[in-house]
Order: sequence, then C-alpha cells, then structure tokens
Amino acid sequence: MEIILKEDIIGLGYKNDIVNVKNGYGRNYLIPTGKGVIASPSAKKVLAENLRQQAHKLAVLKQNAEEKAKAFEGVALEIAAKVGATGQLYGSVGAAQVVAALAEKGIEVERKIVTMRDAKQLGDYEAVIHFHKEVEVKVPVKVIAENPEDLEAPVVEEAPAAVEAAVEAVEEAVEEAPVAEEEAPAAE
Repeated sequence: MEIILKEDIIGLGYKNDIVNVKNGYGRNYLIPTGKGVIASPSAKKVLAENLRQQAHKLAVLKQNAEEKAKAFEGVALEIAAKVGATGQLYGSVGAAQVVAALAEKGIEVERKIVTMRDAKQLGDYEAVIHFHKEVEVKVPVKVIAENPEDLEAPVVEEAPAAVEAAVEAVEEAVEEAPVAEEEAPAAE
C-alpha cells in the first residue's frame, strides 16, 4: 500500500514522502492517526503542486537544519554508566542518555530525532541526529565505567602456589597407582 506521509516518522520516511507499507500498518495506524493518506493519483497531483509551491520554504528548512548541524562539529560524548565486573552495563545507554549528555554541553535536541543502537557494554558507539531528510549528524558516543576501579579483578598471589601443590599431589598419586594389565581376549 502506498502512503503519503503527513509528518516525519523515523525509520519509515519524512513528511511528503511516498512510502510502501503493509496494508494493516497503513489502514490501522498511519491513516487513522493522521500521519498519512493513501497515495491515490489525485493525492499525488496535489502533493506535487504543494511541493512546487513550498520549494522556497523547504529550502529555508534545509538551510536551518544545516546551521543546526554545524553546532555538532567536533562534538564527542562520553557517558558514564554503572558496570558489573565483567564489563556488562546495568541497563543500557540509548537515545535518552545521549540527549541528556548533549543538554549538559548546552545543546538542546528533541529525543525523537536521535537514534542510537542501545549500548549494553563499554565501548564506542554512534548516535545519529536527524534534522532534515537530507541533513543527518553522526555523533561519536563513548560509554565508560562510572567506577573503573571495580572492574579490575583482585590479584591473588597464593593461586600459583596452590596450583603447583595440586599438580604435585596428582603426579605422586599417578606414580603410586598400580597399573592394571589387561588380558587380550583369546583368539578362537
């Protein structure tokens, strides 16, 4: 089913895009909520005329989006999260934490325009901020531990001595054990 979108839907398309969706998604969600209309031939003609009339406005919107994107040049985020001893996060780091970290740096963005795969381990990730259908900014996100001292396992000095003692005990037991001789079955 072809639908003309009436607003931006991240992951599907942007306003005034013609997209193919499954019939149920279009009939039961997009059309009743006013997020899209059926792309009939007459609706496509109306869309083309509206786009022609709004070309100047769309150019201004794109220029504003590009100006907003310039504010993100050189921006890299470090987000501290609680981590277990294995490096696994308690919970995850997602778009909401990215928006909060940007707000701490004085950059305000809406959460709905930020997409990021949830980070469940320490490491480097990438958040994408969608300002316009042609203007997207990728922000590097590094997830670090709040408590890095907890990640280091305590060093046990007695372990090598205990292992050596156990190996010697096994070797002595093997030497003292009687060797059972197997009798070969008689050939008939």
